[in-house]
Amino acid sequence: MPETTPTDVPLRIFLFIENRLIREALVRLLRKRPDLCVVGQGSSTEVIDVHGTQCDILVADNLQVVSEHSVRLFDAHAAKGTVRVVLIGMEENEDQFLLAVRSGVSGYLLNDASASDVVSAVRAAARGEAVCPPRMCLALFHTMARLAREAPVQIKKRPLPSLTMRQQQLLCLVAKGLTNKEIALRLNLSEFTVKNHIHRIMKQVEGGNRYEVVEAARASGYALPA
Repeated sequence: MPETTPTDVPLRIFLFIENRLIREALVRLLRKRPDLCVVGQGSSTEVIDVHGTQCDILVADNLQVVSEHSVRLFDAHAAKGTVRVVLIGMEENEDQFLLAVRSGVSGYLLNDASASDVVSAVRAAARGEAVCPPRMCLALFHTMARLAREAPVQIKKRPLPSLTMRQQQLLCLVAKGLTNKEIALRLNLSEFTVKNHIHRIMKQVEGGNRYEVVEAARASGYALPA
């Protein structure tokens, strides 16, 4: 079955493309899809009120040009999710990709993307999904990991309830990065039992995740592996 959006109302698309040939080709392509509707088009040489077109998706080929000119992609309207932005024809540049992510775009397609890739990205953005090449996604993961190391979670400075020897033993293994299954094998317990233990520890410590629990325990004086 062809990929479609979950609504019978066509998606309203505005094309903010610098290259006229590419823009006109996309217009012809998108108008062949019954679930898509091109409500406007233009480039940085024009003064355009994108929000006035009430478009759902804005397809653009240059983040800098778009953001610097009359089209305000990331204002209060975009922040509320009124307009989702899909960038196409992008370079495989991590800095540019991360800037696009910080700006709030929903899709980032490289310059080798096909016409069908553009259509799929538009539909995915309409469903509230993010679209980017796997190798760019990896750059995002690396950046988030680096930020986590540079700016560790702020843990509440407060005494923790006493943890049993078993709970401390479990936390040591959690701190080493072991999964519930690996901990169960190490301690000769069922995976269900390990899960329950860790859930109780998280409630006692008031940690939102395993990392916060380990850091809170360290901050309270428990000797856990780094």
